[in-house]
Amino acid sequence: MKIICIGRNYASHIEELANEKPTSPVIFLKPDSAILPKNHPFFIPPFSNDIHYEIEVLVKINKVGKYISPKFANKYYDEVGLGIDFTARDVQAKCKEKGLPWEKAKSFDGSAVIGMFYPKEELDLNNLTFQLIKNGKVVQEGNTKSMLWKVDELISYVSEYFTLKKGDVIFTGTPAGVGSVRENDVLVGTIEDKEALRIKIK
Repeated sequence: MKIICIGRNYASHIEELANEKPTSPVIFLKPDSAILPKNHPFFIPPFSNDIHYEIEVLVKINKVGKYISPKFANKYYDEVGLGIDFTARDVQAKCKEKGLPWEKAKSFDGSAVIGMFYPKEELDLNNLTFQLIKNGKVVQEGNTKSMLWKVDELISYVSEYFTLKKGDVIFTGTPAGVGSVRENDVLVGTIEDKEALRIKIK
């Protein structure tokens, strides 16, 4: 399986990091070794002093597709979920300064948290509220209606470059509110008030 991540898909997050607004979706990949095993804590890696959480809506691809038209993209997924893209922000900043790829900052072991998935019929993917709660306080809140590119547009765009396969997961971008984690933090992700993930930081 592939983990396909979309960067800079919410204007609020672009502004908070003072990034340039893209003219097309920003894509990067995580290997399957980045998936945090179920019910495992997240261990802060020794190479970073500034690990950030980024809550994101996920879609799981259910069949092979290439050059998918946006109008048919909805046929390529039937589950919607929630995840966290952990980012070594200090490492990323150094990579960006030198014009280097982000993999060290985005694709390290355990950097992809994949929570619960729900049938897409149960959710309105164009108006879906989701939150990240850290130690009992809401730190990120977003709604998919604020996406620069909607899910079907993302699937179509990504499929121009990568053949999508059954089981692939797309992280669709994060809203404003990203921040750092510390040892003993507890992160809870909700989608339409349903708890979809819970992670302890070690």
